[in-house]
Amino acid sequence: MKELHFKQLDEKLYHEKLENGLEVYILPKKGFSKTFVTFTTKYGSIDRTFVPFGESAEVTVPDGIAHFLEHKMFEKEDGDVFQKFSGFGAAANAFTSFTRTAYLFSATDHLYENTETLLNFVQEPYFTQETVEKEKGIIGQEITMYDDQPDWRLYFGTIENMYKEHPVKIDIAGTIESIDQITAEHLYTCYETFYHPSNMLMFVVGAVNPEEMMNYIRENQHKKEFKEPKTIERKFEQEPVEVAKTENSLYMDVQKPKVYMGIKAKETSLQGEEMMIHELAIQLSLELIFGRSSDFYVEAYEKGWIDESYVFDYTLEKGFGFAIIGSDTGMPKELMEAVKKELQKVEEKWPYGQDDLDRVRKKKIGYFLRALNSVEFIANQFTRYAFNDMNLFEAVPVLEKMTVADLQQSFASIQGEKQQTVFSILPKKDQAKS
Repeated sequence: MKELHFKQLDEKLYHEKLENGLEVYILPKKGFSKTFVTFTTKYGSIDRTFVPFGESAEVTVPDGIAHFLEHKMFEKEDGDVFQKFSGFGAAANAFTSFTRTAYLFSATDHLYENTETLLNFVQEPYFTQETVEKEKGIIGQEITMYDDQPDWRLYFGTIENMYKEHPVKIDIAGTIESIDQITAEHLYTCYETFYHPSNMLMFVVGAVNPEEMMNYIRENQHKKEFKEPKTIERKFEQEPVEVAKTENSLYMDVQKPKVYMGIKAKETSLQGEEMMIHELAIQLSLELIFGRSSDFYVEAYEKGWIDESYVFDYTLEKGFGFAIIGSDTGMPKELMEAVKKELQKVEEKWPYGQDDLDRVRKKKIGYFLRALNSVEFIANQFTRYAFNDMNLFEAVPVLEKMTVADLQQSFASIQGEKQQTVFSILPKKDQAKS
């Protein structure tokens, strides 16, 4: 077991790669009573075309299968896993994103019993066609529920506008039609391919003794047999730089229009420290241009173009990346024109200097240090960083070394009109007028 000491943050992280390939990280936190444990596989909704474990030909599975598999993992032949966790006083959950599926629990007691439950249920799949058919109705209701949520439709509508080929454009849960095609055989194929320990990471943070916990996890894994790890072959279509649609809208039961501009990133092949610099630099640039202390924000607020729902964000993973800027607004056209104008102004001449960088850098570091008081933030973000060959605890040193040139160079990845799209949710009452 290796000890990694981050002196600046006063954090000691313990790490070991087990014989079966599982990466285990343990971060003890003094003064904490709660422990948070995640067991995550590098497998998400975008992994729909791949070469199954032990085979040579690629397959394409139904959309939404990673999320469907996450649901099915909790149901076993002897009952529901949630009951086991609650019996030991733990709160358990799981989530599926574009790139990963995480199983987790938090507890203040019975840490080892709950850890054993987590490891065992994720590593003991149980699927039958009968239980798969039953689950289709449950997930179908979930899909219908999200289809009725304007903010969700706004977000995914914007992504769908941006991407022509990449499966990030497909809703994480899939569609009612796609999940109807899922079989127990599909689930076993995906499980055998993506749930090997060598494609997974376990992170423990909080009130924990690192030596005892590592021994416990090591012994649990040593008792089990796993196939030899193999490199997973994932397949993605070539994605053009330009957006699929420059504009689109949807009428729903909303009082006020909702609008997002999506900006598709050019640079999506980076990993490791290069990726961290690139991502943080774009986030700082967006803070300068569209943050609450920017000239744009002051003008937009004073003119009533935005309200408290106003948001800007940047997402980057290997293979895709995008910025989103928008708000609920009574003047969607005016807001989007102002955003485009601001972006064009920055593209023509970079207006920010060292003082500007220092200001947003301090804000970003302050946010990060506060977030380190959240065991949930640490575990989820550390895993996401690790799957991209980055270390969460290197973020502050990287931010401190950031230059104005880094910001300018990275921001060029989301500059260009052909990378911009606008998606709106409009009040149904206005549909007849159009």
